[in-house]
Amino acid sequence: MSSKSSNTTNVPEAKEAMDKFKMEVASELGVPLTNGYNGNLTSAQNGSVGGYMVKKMIEAQEKQMAGK
Repeated sequence: MSSKSSNTTNVPEAKEAMDKFKMEVASELGVPLTNGYNGNLTSAQNGSVGGYMVKKMIEAQEKQMAGK
């Protein structure tokens, strides 16, 4: 198994936009996410942010594919 972290952005230029998106989603969900270390948060809190990000990205892609 590779030791490379999967927590990387494939397009480095998108990192700032993804970080902003993550903070917006955390705010919507009421998760007190901060820049930097967030070890004080539960895995459920962190997982809800990531899961909701994926949901919103899929919805946006579906709308784009449907021509809306």
